[in-house]
Amino acid sequence: MKIDIITIFPGMFDAVLGESIIKRAQHKRRVSINIHNLRDYTNDKHRTVDDKPFGGGAGMVMKVDPIYRAVRHILGGDGARKKEKNKVILLSPQGKRFNQRMARHLSTFDRLLLICGHYEGVDERVKKLLVDCEISIGDYVLTCGELPAMVLIDSIVRLIPGVLGDARSASTESFENNLLEYPQYTRPAIFRGFEVPEVLLSGNHKKIEEWRMRESIRKTRKMRPDLLNEPASTRHKG
Repeated sequence: MKIDIITIFPGMFDAVLGESIIKRAQHKRRVSINIHNLRDYTNDKHRTVDDKPFGGGAGMVMKVDPIYRAVRHILGGDGARKKEKNKVILLSPQGKRFNQRMARHLSTFDRLLLICGHYEGVDERVKKLLVDCEISIGDYVLTCGELPAMVLIDSIVRLIPGVLGDARSASTESFENNLLEYPQYTRPAIFRGFEVPEVLLSGNHKKIEEWRMRESIRKTRKMRPDLLNEPASTRHKG
């Protein structure tokens, strides 16, 4: 997979993309991530990426023309877009709320191009001319779209085949099958009077799986009952 990011703060990505699973995924050549400074696509000496909103109002709006030039340059025009399974995403508080199902869907694409919004937002023509979808990571306001972009990248990259050491890891985590993950334990078996559930030490894999399913449902019902209201087709069966 290729992931391109259009940003005015390229330095924000250094630590996140250079550590842990994302770093290993790049070394394994499972994903190629490229950062593009939007200011490189401006055509004035001040490298201006924003301007005052028409009609007045507070703040500044990101200009359409540098973003248009950046997207066209990165994707190589409409012809190149048709050859790949790709998607242009604007990180925006107005977008659809991001979830695990969306992450899994996006992990199947050949290429993602993330546009990091900023200031009071972007010129509406960016959405009409370039963007396939808008995504929000939650109902709160952040200073910029760079942080949401990092969240998307981390959640998507781990779902690409061959990235995680154990392919089963991604399928048993929270939010898969609309359930939270079951409780996890490791050594020591007893700590300050608290013991690991006996079934986990039994070696009976069938009983362990049954216990884990019951605990996932119990935990979800207690912590996130809204997940259980999703259509039955999205829940675990069996």
